[in-house]
Amino acid sequence: MTQPIPFQEIQAILFDMDGTLIDTDDEAVEKVARWLRPFLGERGNVLARWLVMKIESPANALITLADRLHLDEPLKWFTTWRQARRKEPFIANFHIIPGVLEMLHAIPGNYRLGIVTTRSRHQIEGFLAQIPDLAPRFEVTCGSQDTRRLKPHPSPIQEAARRFDLPESACVMVGDTSVDMHSARRAGAWRVGVLCGFGKEPELRRAGAQIILGSTADFADLLQ
Repeated sequence: MTQPIPFQEIQAILFDMDGTLIDTDDEAVEKVARWLRPFLGERGNVLARWLVMKIESPANALITLADRLHLDEPLKWFTTWRQARRKEPFIANFHIIPGVLEMLHAIPGNYRLGIVTTRSRHQIEGFLAQIPDLAPRFEVTCGSQDTRRLKPHPSPIQEAARRFDLPESACVMVGDTSVDMHSARRAGAWRVGVLCGFGKEPELRRAGAQIILGSTADFADLLQ
């Protein structure tokens, strides 16, 4: 039986970015669809979404396998090297998932907020620059440059908890993939899965999600 999350004991809420706060899955679909439309017309949109969904789970499985084989450090090095070769920091105009801003405003002030993501520090800063009224609430951010190991390793969650000066058991992780759930479970944090990314309910439950929501926008309702 899944253990209920004791929200009265939770002090910090950690959010993933992709598929949780920002809708990058649709951006990936659109990129694939642009290649397919000249050949398939509007049917290319349907095929693009199917292809991205089929790729998402194997990609997460590959990240998990890399972690188990201790190959995530070379993967992180390659990503950092690519970012360093850019002439300017990559800061995008992120598409925030509908309802997420309202949800963040509704979270009571006694909860401390953080971001735990595999995105770079520049990308985290770019996201926070889009929400200047909410940015000060995110006391802690932990990106790809902040820990030697990536999710699903517990290090990113552990580092975020350390920066809060809290035990992991006082933190809840909100994410859309099994990678997020594995990382939080291994760290000893609580876990909320969301279905606004490409994660599926069965795989999130297998990975240890204790609550699953249709969207991150619904999260504040849990705190009432």
